Amino acid sequence: MTERTAWTDLRKDLGVDRAHPAYEAARIAFELGAEVRTQRERRGWSQTELAQRAGMTQSAMARFEAGGTVPTLPVLERIAAALDMRLSVELKSA
Repeated sequence: MTERTAWTDLRKDLGVDRAHPAYEAARIAFELGAEVRTQRERRGWSQTELAQRAGMTQSAMARFEAGGTVPTLPVLERIAAALDMRLSVELKSA
């Protein structure tokens, strides 16, 4: 397995500008992917197993876990269901 990196460390390493319009989308994609990977590993599943349960390909799951894609809500719903979880989206005061 590859070593995990926190978003703040990755941002510094890549020189990401917080003012850039894509910053928030990249942060969210990275954090969602990291959480799905954590949940998958807790179950002892491979990316292939989770991908099959979610109706995805292994390569799509790998891109998602790496933070390389911004998923749609239906994709997140399928991943949550595959993990026997419920997707919860919140709006909070800043």
